[in-house]
Amino acid sequence: MSLILPTDYDPKLSVRDTEHAIRFIRETFQDEIGKELNLQRMSAPMFVEKGTGLNDNLNGVERPVSFDAKSLPGETIEIVHSLAKWKRFALKKYGFKMHEGLYTNMNAIRRDEDVDNFHSIYVDQWDWEKVIAKEERTEETLRKVVRQIFKVIKHLEDEVWYKYPQAVYHLPDDIHFVTTQELEDEYPDLTPMEREEKACQKWGCIFVEKIGGPLNLSGKPHDGRAPDYDDWSLNGDIVFWYEPLKTRLEISSMGIRVDEDAMRRQLKAAGCEDRAKLPFHHELLAGKLPYTIGGGIGQSRLCMLLLGKAHVGEVQASIWPAEMVQECEAHHIHLL
Repeated sequence: MSLILPTDYDPKLSVRDTEHAIRFIRETFQDEIGKELNLQRMSAPMFVEKGTGLNDNLNGVERPVSFDAKSLPGETIEIVHSLAKWKRFALKKYGFKMHEGLYTNMNAIRRDEDVDNFHSIYVDQWDWEKVIAKEERTEETLRKVVRQIFKVIKHLEDEVWYKYPQAVYHLPDDIHFVTTQELEDEYPDLTPMEREEKACQKWGCIFVEKIGGPLNLSGKPHDGRAPDYDDWSLNGDIVFWYEPLKTRLEISSMGIRVDEDAMRRQLKAAGCEDRAKLPFHHELLAGKLPYTIGGGIGQSRLCMLLLGKAHVGEVQASIWPAEMVQECEAHHIHLL
């Protein structure tokens, strides 16, 4: 169990006032990001059939929660890890046009998550996806959308400050772009997360680009990425320096999605070429799905960031190890 315990922690808001703030942040952010990126809210599944290939495989080792159902004999049903692939399929199914997109309120269970200040077995995020043209699959497009998301977060900071001036955590004024290779070149003796910490502390907020492929010095990827949704050369994470805990805080993982060539290349690199036979992958490789950009934005993490909370359990109801609960309570961190 990894836990950061700040000294002299003051949560500022009571539990009930925190709940009011959570509602305000969530409702305001989803309205503003929908307008900024031209996204429509859509209902989304909490579980999918195993054989469709729609579930997010994350790093390839996490076990989805699965079950059977009386009305679907012989089928294995999986609770989603995220909706990374379902969204792209949905854009086609529901007839979304060029530069239109969707967002969903995604709830997931990640049973193999190592829980700490930022990680829970319960995941809540805005999953979003937008149709783009093939010629827009560029770094310029990616960075433009990253800046749009950052702008919405910064504007929300002002709105939260107006309502809860005693509680808001102030954010940097800009976001800095850095590739995983640049981080490895600058900090070759540090782990990938230590490199991100150094860069976050220097810049305040960074977008870490190109996650998934092997790096030049180590020959290993900066971090794991499934091979069948993000294009590893056109993706990244939005990460803030979080002074209350003196560490990095990732808010969003996103990217331009694979086209046919990137899908083949990345499935081969990951040793997952057998996935090409699954319905989702087969449609994509046949050129029957739109080209898209998309990602996930953590709802609880955004609330935690803006309110200066010390633990994600202060802004979401989940289950935590008894030892973690006791240590948090001893430091005035009250988990829901």
